[in-house]
Amino acid sequence: MTHPPIRSYVLRQGRFSPAQQRAYEALLPRFGVAYRPDALDWPTVFGRAAPVVVEIGSGMGQATAEIAAAHPRTDYLAIEVHAPGVGSLLKMLEEGSLANVRVIQHDAVEVLRNMVPRDSLAGIHIFFPDPWPKKRHHKRRILQPEFAALLAERLAPGGYIHFATDWQEYAEQAHAVLSATQGLTPVSDERGTRPQTRFEQRGLRLGHAVTDMHFTKEKP
Repeated sequence: MTHPPIRSYVLRQGRFSPAQQRAYEALLPRFGVAYRPDALDWPTVFGRAAPVVVEIGSGMGQATAEIAAAHPRTDYLAIEVHAPGVGSLLKMLEEGSLANVRVIQHDAVEVLRNMVPRDSLAGIHIFFPDPWPKKRHHKRRILQPEFAALLAERLAPGGYIHFATDWQEYAEQAHAVLSATQGLTPVSDERGTRPQTRFEQRGLRLGHAVTDMHFTKEKP
């Protein structure tokens, strides 16, 4: 018997604001990339040759838009499953005249596995993923050994992973998983500097400590 894959997210029936709905309908054809199990060609996707960073779980998109605006010479692929968040990001892309972001509304594991070429990414951002705090739900956390190995394969040599969480036990697990992943090395690296996210602000109000960690893929 074949069991369905364990998902790191639950699709919630979030409501669109009118502005998010309009942006989703009008701008997804412009900025969106449809899921398909074929490797992408980055110059074709973005219309130029530039370093590409993937953001896994872009949420409502504020951090994505701010980072893209601050680094116009880098291209960003935002992966998000929740439609209101996609609509929010699309609205910001238009308002900021940001041409260096594309959006995929699909499961990040399948996108990384099937659409992202090996050794092609300059960076990967994973900011405040669902911590699934109950022990019986830890298997749902996105950063598992198999997925970490996939991320390492997709990074170009010298590329980085920037992981952030406000859940201390998840930070410890994530550091252990990434440290044990072949080819990855922990570093102090400012390439992954990021703006404060809405999830981070909520965690800080609750008294949570925020942990940022950076790993790079070793060069041959």
